[in-house]
Amino acid sequence: ELSSCYGKRSEANEFVVKIDAEVPLSEMFGYATDLRSQTQGRASYSMEPLKYAEAPTSVAAAVIEARKK
Repeated sequence: ELSSCYGKRSEANEFVVKIDAEVPLSEMFGYATDLRSQTQGRASYSMEPLKYAEAPTSVAAAVIEARKK
């Protein structure tokens, strides 16, 4: 779950919970589907690029291996 791994709750009231998070783009694929499933289609999200960062060694190695094939 996004809030437990990366985010922090920045706003909450009776109707809305807002979570701000910095998440690698690769981990956001499929997030919209998961979010709709968990909220019966009531939630929404938005994202915007923040920065470029060096990938962890394990991620870089997997990308390099995939490109070799």
